[in-house]
Amino acid sequence: MKALNSLALNNEPVKMGQTLCICSRGSITIENKTYYFVQKLDEGGFSYVDLVEGAKDRRFYALKRILCHDREGHQEAQTEVEMHQIFNHPNVLSLVAHTFVDRGGKTEAWLLLPYIRKGSLWSVLEKLRDKGSSMPEKQVLRILHGICSGLEAIHEKGYAHRDLKPTNVLLDEDDRPLLMDLGSMNRARIEVRGTREAMTIQDWAAQRCTISYRAPELFNVESHCIIDECTDIWSLGCVLYCMMMLEGPYDMVFQKGDSVALAVQNPVTIPQSCRYSQGLQMLLSSIMVSNPQERPNISWVLDHVHDLQSRSPNTQYNMV
Repeated sequence: MKALNSLALNNEPVKMGQTLCICSRGSITIENKTYYFVQKLDEGGFSYVDLVEGAKDRRFYALKRILCHDREGHQEAQTEVEMHQIFNHPNVLSLVAHTFVDRGGKTEAWLLLPYIRKGSLWSVLEKLRDKGSSMPEKQVLRILHGICSGLEAIHEKGYAHRDLKPTNVLLDEDDRPLLMDLGSMNRARIEVRGTREAMTIQDWAAQRCTISYRAPELFNVESHCIIDECTDIWSLGCVLYCMMMLEGPYDMVFQKGDSVALAVQNPVTIPQSCRYSQGLQMLLSSIMVSNPQERPNISWVLDHVHDLQSRSPNTQYNMV
């Protein structure tokens, strides 16, 4: 990236080594390209997402600003950037540009990402639930296929997502899913050697892996074990369940204050009212196995999704 001299932010000159400029008119310049602020999109504990528009191409982008409170936070943001740069896949959200900004002694990581107008898989499922409808099986399989393809690309590179959930899956206008929020990604295979390492991983998972989509082996990490990409397979099962039932299998457990760690030790229960095919229900049961050694890998899941798609009826039905 090319360096820029300085800029005025809130009437203060700010020095930096990356290409970025903000002025009072609400424009920013990243890598010599100007973008205009449109509106706020989302806000989390340590990050903000704004909608911006390219001055030249007139396209919309999502600008994610990550607050780096310390050196560890800076490294986590840098890891998220690097994860985006590793993957060039149609089902993994791409990174358009990025920079690190020093503001008053604190650092912000700015990630410019494509703007997906339709929003997250979760927002789509919420709308279906509000209408008293459900997602047609053909659509479930199409979205599941894309999620699996993205996960397969991640696993083939030797990484795991670690925080797969419906809010971290974007859907474009053609229902193509894109995996996002790569900040929790790390090497797929982690060898645990001793109680101290086990507690470190367990504490990390408690902070970075959403509780109702967290794999059973991350709740009580054994002192000598291997944590691998099978954690994503469990989360994938939770996402599939959510697409079928319009809520995650452990969402209510968590909301009621009951123990999710205890609940995930039992086989997942598929309601008798479920009207999806036996094949899809069997796939769900095969994925959501508490013992990670008995879970299938992503290639096996993808093969079975292919098979179900070939046998799926052409009818698009809504279930009340």
